[in-house]
Amino acid sequence: MNKKTVIIGGVAGGATAAARLRRRDASMEIVLLERGDYISYANCGLPYYIGDVIKSRDALLLQTPMAMKRKYDIDVRINNEVIKIDPEEKQVTVKDVKTGDEYHESYDNLIIATGSTPIKPPIPGIDSENIFTIWTVPDTDKIKEYIKERKPKSAAIIGGGFIGLEMAENLHGEGIDVSLIEMQDQVMNPLDFEMAQLLHENMRMNQINLILSDGVKSFMTVNGMTEILLNSGKKVKVDMVILSIGIKPNSALAKDAGLELNERGGVVVDKYLKTSNSNIYAVGDVIEVDNYITKNKTMIPLAGPANKQGRIVADNIAGDEKTYEGSLGASIAKVFDLDAASVGINEKTLKAMGKEKNKDYETVLITQKSHAGYYPGATPITLKMIFEKNGKILGGQIVGQEGVDKRIDTLATTIRLNGSVFDLEELELAYAPPFSSAKDPVNMLGFVAENIINGLVSFVEWDEVDELLNNETKENQFTILDVTEDIERMVYAMPKSYHIPLGQLNERMDELDRDAFIIVYCAIGVRSYNAARTLMQNGFKNVAVLSGGTSFYKSMHHNDAVSDSEQNKEKECQEENNDMDLSPFDAAKANRETKILDCCGLQCPGPIMKVNETMRDMQQDEILQVCSTDMGFARDIDSWCKRTGNTLMQIEKKDKENIVYIKKGAAKCDLVKEVELPQGKTIIVFSGDLDKVLASFIIANGAASMGRPVTMFFTFWGLNALRKTERVSLKKSFMDKMFGMMMPRGTARLKLSKMHMAGMGTKMMKRVMQNKNIDSLEALMKQAMANGVKLVACTMSMDVMGIQKDELIDGIDYAGVASYLSDAEDSNVNLFI
Repeated sequence: MNKKTVIIGGVAGGATAAARLRRRDASMEIVLLERGDYISYANCGLPYYIGDVIKSRDALLLQTPMAMKRKYDIDVRINNEVIKIDPEEKQVTVKDVKTGDEYHESYDNLIIATGSTPIKPPIPGIDSENIFTIWTVPDTDKIKEYIKERKPKSAAIIGGGFIGLEMAENLHGEGIDVSLIEMQDQVMNPLDFEMAQLLHENMRMNQINLILSDGVKSFMTVNGMTEILLNSGKKVKVDMVILSIGIKPNSALAKDAGLELNERGGVVVDKYLKTSNSNIYAVGDVIEVDNYITKNKTMIPLAGPANKQGRIVADNIAGDEKTYEGSLGASIAKVFDLDAASVGINEKTLKAMGKEKNKDYETVLITQKSHAGYYPGATPITLKMIFEKNGKILGGQIVGQEGVDKRIDTLATTIRLNGSVFDLEELELAYAPPFSSAKDPVNMLGFVAENIINGLVSFVEWDEVDELLNNETKENQFTILDVTEDIERMVYAMPKSYHIPLGQLNERMDELDRDAFIIVYCAIGVRSYNAARTLMQNGFKNVAVLSGGTSFYKSMHHNDAVSDSEQNKEKECQEENNDMDLSPFDAAKANRETKILDCCGLQCPGPIMKVNETMRDMQQDEILQVCSTDMGFARDIDSWCKRTGNTLMQIEKKDKENIVYIKKGAAKCDLVKEVELPQGKTIIVFSGDLDKVLASFIIANGAASMGRPVTMFFTFWGLNALRKTERVSLKKSFMDKMFGMMMPRGTARLKLSKMHMAGMGTKMMKRVMQNKNIDSLEALMKQAMANGVKLVACTMSMDVMGIQKDELIDGIDYAGVASYLSDAEDSNVNLFI
């Protein structure tokens, strides 16, 4: 007698198992029971059908019951719902959904492929008619019909997972204003926060109203619209709502049959995909699997693993003993013009497991080009990899516009074959300029990881830098070194950074404190790595590179708060200047010559350099149209225009390109002066005279009391005010000793510039100040430092006059003229005393 296999559920796992089983055993009786109308459909394609990217509904239906019967001789019964499993009798109870009739179906082997269902929490108002879930073809039909008939102008997506992101893009493509509401602080949970920030930035650039760290409290129908009340108290009104909160396994049948479940309701299976009953197998979203990296149990509801599981189960029923070794969770999603992919485990999972970075694991984050930069159309691609000190790869994440899929697949393959970061270096990958670079981004991951393992480079992350910048107690313990060019610094400079272009570093490295923690940065990290190696080979012991460079750092702060007044002024200015449609043809009609500059494929700072070069040769009021694929270009060009007195007229986004229009010359409204008026005060203290130094500190404290940033730059004789009063025993040359003997040590020994009278005048001045309750110079200095006044000793003057750091008081900075000039640029008062 032929054996009989019954399969509950179709789609990825069930349908694959049925087809594979028939190819293995032509005589077996196979029955596939599906409670819905469809046994195999492309559920991953449903959002794209709603967005009209996939035109034909039939294209979503991968296999029909009739075709499956004809091709594979499988008894497919749609609208037949299994309502009970009886393991002892080895039968299932089935209900005909249309007639309500029930019957029993026996089996020798049973496969549970019941999948999962969208989570629909008990939120007040969640059952309103314009609130939808999207999981099946009928779900899609309802949404499609609603959009066609009601023509909604606004929609809210609840949840930032794969489907939520895809729905946001596709509804936006239909001309609907979209809000995406996510309870967590990021979308796409498989990514670490910083990689998700790249998606956040891009979604906002595509006019998505992104609301993070806020959940839904209730839904209420108001005048035909849905009012969403969030936990924060904020309200969002929309015409329709899509729920994409998450999914849960359809394991009720398994539970009622007494099969073992995990705490999340997933069916427990062994390595052969058998349940706790030896005649019952389970596959797909309904089961728990091993995480391939950690070997811990997890739930990974993806179509790829479900298909493979269905095939393994079919082979095992046919007599094999194949095992499922776990899932890497390899996944990818299209989010507007970005692709985001991940494989393995992320860093936040490791931290939740109690693992520590630099001890238990390392990370590398790099920005590369999708293909050779000199071939048109190259776009930035950001890659993050997590690995152990022995080279074992734990996971990877990639975000970019092109080539993300093949890089994540390469990582996934390497991990599955137990390859290491050293193998990534050795991978020989296909190369031609339109497709990649001679050193593929995956090779670069291996190169950088090896450098980390061998101690050739250390990285500091964006949030670690922020922590240092916000910690006043560590202010004098680190130096942020900018090695970009002058034009780049004009566009952007990190707070409290010191500027030495890479080409000048060898000649100027003595300006840096060799004992301080040096954080080096450039646009993407290549030049900063070279700078770090230069410093490390010249005796600097504590040097790190800003991971990802400023292009990545700026993306991490893309949503920093801007005041309403600034936004309103900016809007008014744009409206005043946007008095024409800036297509090249209309610009020509306006008697303005529009020049076109193609910067696509150039990586930061390439586009800005090209714009600066081109604008120099342009006439006043001429317009430059610039195309760039660099993600940060639109943000950087805005800063560049404000700094250089040119006008940013318009920004457009077309496919993968940022298109901007710049008019040479100032805007009609002088927004820059209102928004970016410098408020700092800088004082050069050249004199070592008591009265002049007193005046310096009185002015400095007055400015500090008004909340202004103040820098006091002590040079030549002014350095004496910073000297310690007590003698410090140091090795010095004869000339340096002579200088030290002739110059006063500290504030107590400074003299008046007038009426010193062999010391009597100075003593009289101090007595008068004391009698009239005027703070002494020593007290004024302490007050200034407590108020945040930055005291800087000129290192060049120290060398000339033979003064060493140990001779100067604590709590001051050491820098050169470039550092002072940087602060002076942000000041509206500069005094020389």
